[in-house]
Amino acid sequence: MPKTILIGAPIDAGQRRPGCLMGPAAYRVAGLAQAIAGLGHAVTDWGDLACPEVAAPPCPNPAVHSLAEVLGWTQVLSGRVAAALDEGAMPVVLGGDHSLALGSVAGAATHAARAGRPLFLLWLDAHSDFHTPLTTTSGNLHGTPVAYIAGRAGFDAFPPFPAPLPADRICLYGIRSVDPAEHAALLDHDIAINDMRVLDEHGVVAPLRAFLEQVAAAGGMLHVSLDVDFLDPAIAPAVGTTVPGGTTFREAHLVMELLHESGLVTSLDLVELNPFLDDRGMTARLMVDLVGSLMGRKVFDRPTRAK
Repeated sequence: MPKTILIGAPIDAGQRRPGCLMGPAAYRVAGLAQAIAGLGHAVTDWGDLACPEVAAPPCPNPAVHSLAEVLGWTQVLSGRVAAALDEGAMPVVLGGDHSLALGSVAGAATHAARAGRPLFLLWLDAHSDFHTPLTTTSGNLHGTPVAYIAGRAGFDAFPPFPAPLPADRICLYGIRSVDPAEHAALLDHDIAINDMRVLDEHGVVAPLRAFLEQVAAAGGMLHVSLDVDFLDPAIAPAVGTTVPGGTTFREAHLVMELLHESGLVTSLDLVELNPFLDDRGMTARLMVDLVGSLMGRKVFDRPTRAK
């Protein structure tokens, strides 16, 4: 496993519920760096990024808000994630809402193009995030990254996405909240939706393993974007977009263990943690535990916690 670089992205602009900007600090307090280092990996923390001031053109959709701020974050995150990958490191972006993936995945795509390798995306989320700035009715840009990554039209205000990902390189996994407009667009782009119905019928292993085999066969790089609402809100309440029926503690850890065993993950987002909504840090600690599994921690390594 290469060196891990932590990159704080305290971005709250992609949605309207304040609190996600406290996410990077919560991960640090929950011991993320120590957990990774304890597994034998070198860790460097680049601290929290600051959003540069940029000008945004008027958006034809009056519902869209905070466009200039999201544009600024997209630019700075793209550059820093690409720089971390250029160093041969694995960047872990600490969010912040999911609009940060507009920049983090763009940075991974920039590096992948320079390296001559295909980039793949595993989207662990309750939502497909396949709106564009022109189709969103909420105006929340955290619902747009996958559309940007896939090359959908409507992102004229943003830098062109470097080498948009073909549909077969995108895996939406754990999805359970897709509105009709997004669903129609996903079908039009032929992106597979591994929703909770698929995982209930086939288990969590088969769909993920099939995707990982595809990444390995292509010699690809894999960016994983992990949203807190991928998890069931009963075990991860610290998110402003709770959707019942998410993955369980064991299912989520199994996903992370399979990712570790694949050896394919090259960059990671941790998004939508809102510590203001948490219960004594339980969600932050669970997310840190999941990163531990991704980094190689085994079930039998976990100590029993006092009741």
